[in-house]
Amino acid sequence: MSVNSTAPGAGATPSIPDLARRLQDGARQLEAQFLGKEEIIRLLFISALAGEHLVMVGPPGTAKSAIVRAFAQVIDAHYFDYLLTRFTEPNEIFGPVDIQAFRQGTYRRRIEKMLPEAEVVFLDEIFKANSAILNSLLTLVNARRFTHGTHTVRVPLISLFAASNEVPTDDALSAIFDRFLLRVRCDYLDSYHFRGLLQKGIQLETAHMAEQPPARKIATAAELLSVQRRFGDLMRMSEEFLATFKGLVFQIRSEGIGLSDRRVVKLLKLFAASAVFDGRDAVTDADFFILRHVWNTPEQEEILQEIVGPVLDRWYESHPEHSRIGATPTSLQDLLEELRVIRETLTGSQVLSDMQLFSQLRNLGDIKAALTRMQDNPAAQRMVGEVDKLLETMFASSRFV
Repeated sequence: MSVNSTAPGAGATPSIPDLARRLQDGARQLEAQFLGKEEIIRLLFISALAGEHLVMVGPPGTAKSAIVRAFAQVIDAHYFDYLLTRFTEPNEIFGPVDIQAFRQGTYRRRIEKMLPEAEVVFLDEIFKANSAILNSLLTLVNARRFTHGTHTVRVPLISLFAASNEVPTDDALSAIFDRFLLRVRCDYLDSYHFRGLLQKGIQLETAHMAEQPPARKIATAAELLSVQRRFGDLMRMSEEFLATFKGLVFQIRSEGIGLSDRRVVKLLKLFAASAVFDGRDAVTDADFFILRHVWNTPEQEEILQEIVGPVLDRWYESHPEHSRIGATPTSLQDLLEELRVIRETLTGSQVLSDMQLFSQLRNLGDIKAALTRMQDNPAAQRMVGEVDKLLETMFASSRFV
């Protein structure tokens, strides 16, 4: 458990362009630390702007905890985090019972510096919590209220972020899972990011061993809350946008992906928050990228991409001046270097095992996918041809017959 408590600044009504500039600066700070996590980082800021909650699902070692903690360091807010187990007791996160008050016949908790006083919360392994904790969390995230004994307090929660190694399958956990409007997969990086992963990893490890200055704050909790109070004015959506949204919602539902009316309405806030993050005064079809993260099971991710992808493709084709939201910027030079290493490995004198060969095949597939996304780069498209030639050479060998 850690607590970061800092008083919000005085200016609580920022201009949208100024706040957007600072939020984007904060996102760049995080992107400099975490390779290939650009979309997750953007979604963290969007969730905080909209006052909604997000859960990350993925295997251990994919930086789920580290990303949220880095996010909390650039927001000037009361922060609370905790790793939950089935043995975690309510007093560990909600505060211990006030013994003095209890002796006088009153039951209440001492919530100072605990979760009920936090503005940004991160709960790791949230689905391992017991029912006593989950029941209190449901009211807290829904109504922003916490009740202990006969006392009910309004909590200043902006967003609850959570992480888990897997999606819950127990029906008893469906209620808390439903409260996370956004569900984000956090996976291992692709092979063409491997060199960058090592470089970033070395930087982070050495930074942890040395005393580091505190992260530069880019926004306060009060500013985020002030934006949330103004969302009625910020949710400017054309009839054309709403018609497209309606079509996407019913297409998603027709594929058997549950999307309740309550979640549909809340998604409008996320679209507006995405526009605010960019400093725009209206939403665009580019904001529909958020719909890729409304799945109920990981298997539904691919279906959502197939539904939303064509809408995003059409918008970016007609707006080539905009960079694609959620696209992972990959250096062409890095891909060239990775391709050179693979070519030398395959054409060298060393005899490779079947496992090594299949690994290189997968690496080439990852590189080709990254190059294909660089549709407007002639050099990248020429490299696709080079990858195809290398793949043909490999498959022509007797090892793959």
